Amino acid sequence: MQNYILSCCSTADLSAEHFEKMDIHYVCFHFSLDGKQYLDDLGHSISFKDFYGAMANGAATATSQVNVEEFVDYFTPFLEAGQDILHVSLSSGLSGVINSANIAKGILADRFPDRKIYIVDSLGASAGYGLIMNTLAEKKAAGMDIDSLHEWVEAHKLNMNHWFFSTTLEYYIKGGRISKTAGFVGSLLGICPLLNMDANGKLIPREKIRGKKRVIKKIVDRMAEHAEDGLDYSGRCYISNADCYEDARAVADLVEARFKKLAGPVEINHVGTTIGSHTGPGTVALFFWGDSRQD
Repeated sequence: MQNYILSCCSTADLSAEHFEKMDIHYVCFHFSLDGKQYLDDLGHSISFKDFYGAMANGAATATSQVNVEEFVDYFTPFLEAGQDILHVSLSSGLSGVINSANIAKGILADRFPDRKIYIVDSLGASAGYGLIMNTLAEKKAAGMDIDSLHEWVEAHKLNMNHWFFSTTLEYYIKGGRISKTAGFVGSLLGICPLLNMDANGKLIPREKIRGKKRVIKKIVDRMAEHAEDGLDYSGRCYISNADCYEDARAVADLVEARFKKLAGPVEINHVGTTIGSHTGPGTVALFFWGDSRQD
């Protein structure tokens, strides 16, 4: 088996313990909270509870991607150790970070001409991106070489389904996704928007659903429609939550009740500080392998 490492951005939103267990390396995005700078280091510098609590109290957030110099510094020790790299980036539909990774690759290719560096656009985010990485780690551990694994992820990354809902419209209004008037009316009616990620790796609103119980049922209905083998789905299922664990748990309970052949219990993770800076608290995301995403 070739000597290579798997790599991703911290925006894959799994825990540091999970990444270590699966031998997945990661490089951290950055964010600010009321002007104070932090690394998006999976809840180490600031807890998710404190982060979302600050947002709920009106703290301003901003994010910045990994730059070229950081990628060069991050990749170099692996290459110096004689290891090839398969790095999977946050969706290009949400961030330009893949451009920094590719520029760094070009710089390092001249210094390490015998090494392979593959840069892959995940077209995913949060723990859906994380579930892609987990699957790659399992295939690497089973003996797949870097070239075959690169081909596999390029062929299958759009089969990772991403579905999201939010129980608050505040951050959709702040982000300009909906008008203040529409947001005010929607909030009065208890509207919970249901979104998914399309084939370009962008978040697309799909339905406006009234009431939390209805949107929880609807997101699991979407899984039944799109999961590989339908209700006989036997893969893994991940959920991310932005300071709304009880809502995530309700989705997980319904998934486990309807999908009897899952490869283990549903794993609930946090929406990390980079993604969460834009979604705000109250977001639940559901991820599973299924049919290929469409525009």
